[in-house]
Amino acid sequence: MTRHSLRLRLIAGGAAAILIALSVAGMGLTILFERHVTRTIADDLEVSLKQLLAGLEVDADGHLLLARPPTDPRFSEPLSGLYWQVGDDHDQLLRSRSLWDDRLTVPIDQPGPGEVHHHDIAGPAGARLSIVERRVILTIAGKPVPVRAMVAVDLARVDAAGKAFARDLVVALGILGVVLAIATSVQVMLGLRPLRALRQGVADIRAGRSDRLPQAVPDEVRPLVEEVNALLEAQAREIARSRDRAADLAHGLKTPLAALAADAARLRGRGEDRLARDIEAVGTAMSRHVDRELARARLRGEVRRGAVPPVDLAPLVRSLITIQSRTPAGARIDYQMQIADYTAVRLDRTDLAEVLGNLLDNATRHARSRVRIGTSCDADGFCIAIDDDGEGLEAEACATVLGRGIRLDQRGEGAGLGLAIVQDVLDAYGWSLHLSRSDLGGLKASCCTVT
Repeated sequence: MTRHSLRLRLIAGGAAAILIALSVAGMGLTILFERHVTRTIADDLEVSLKQLLAGLEVDADGHLLLARPPTDPRFSEPLSGLYWQVGDDHDQLLRSRSLWDDRLTVPIDQPGPGEVHHHDIAGPAGARLSIVERRVILTIAGKPVPVRAMVAVDLARVDAAGKAFARDLVVALGILGVVLAIATSVQVMLGLRPLRALRQGVADIRAGRSDRLPQAVPDEVRPLVEEVNALLEAQAREIARSRDRAADLAHGLKTPLAALAADAARLRGRGEDRLARDIEAVGTAMSRHVDRELARARLRGEVRRGAVPPVDLAPLVRSLITIQSRTPAGARIDYQMQIADYTAVRLDRTDLAEVLGNLLDNATRHARSRVRIGTSCDADGFCIAIDDDGEGLEAEACATVLGRGIRLDQRGEGAGLGLAIVQDVLDAYGWSLHLSRSDLGGLKASCCTVT
């Protein structure tokens, strides 16, 4: 997956959303946990405060005393973190043993009788304390005296519990994040599977195995499939019209060519053999091209539908070699065929004969004494190669000579269409033509399947 990958963007976006959501959830849960623990501790403090007030009495001399102190043993342990204190406005002060020689200093306020106030203050050794206090009215020496009772706890327990909860929560959220990331990746892959099917459908169309995209797709992708199929149908109609126009044009040239041949015959009858021969050569070349376009217009649809049957290569090559050997240039050439029997090629026999015939003709005209034709098959595909021992071409010339009408050797006849037509025919079947230096010293022309 590259940085332009839609799958990578979706997975990265999902991972970022999961990370943000889990971070916010982690902070929120930690805050909620601390609040819950704080409320629980406040409830426990109110219970201890009720026990403290229940045991508070006044003796005969008007002194405060605690007949029944709260039962929690931490009140008796110095600096245990749990404290109580009772005092009035006349400097009477009772406090738990846990306070030792310290005292609780609360903000100055006047809670009403029966009201419970909560405060956070600094306590012994600078600890942060949470206090609940209540103001009651006691009768001392016949006078009503307000008394403030309070119970406090060290909030270090809350902080420790919050940190422990946060550590456990990080582990839990981390595992949850990994699970959600995997689920997101699976979801993205399942969601993008229809696109993979579309890509395969397009590949099948390009390879000629199909002519339309499959309709069994999700609703979100169906409009795209319908538009592509409509485009393919429009393209097919346009190709059919172009093919028909090419066929009509080729048929239309048949009559003028026949008339030209008749004129050449009349000229030959008048004794003008040279002019008649030139006209016949032009007519023959034009007829060859017309026949070629007619055959191409007829076969183009079959190539697209994959309806071309395989052809045995060895017998076809033997017949082409036999024909070339009877020409003046081929009579001096030693043809070497290195093709195994029963080697089949899925090209139309006429088109394959024209391709190999052109290449053999070129090799024969440029070879000194030897032409070799063979096959090879490797990871890159299947190739038919024709080598000669002539002068060959440089790398730059190999690319130039494939252009239509380009002839590097101007001494022979022809319009320079041979290799260009070979390339056009191979393109129609999904093959390619490569020119390179042969180990025989001349040119090597390779017709290879495109993988």
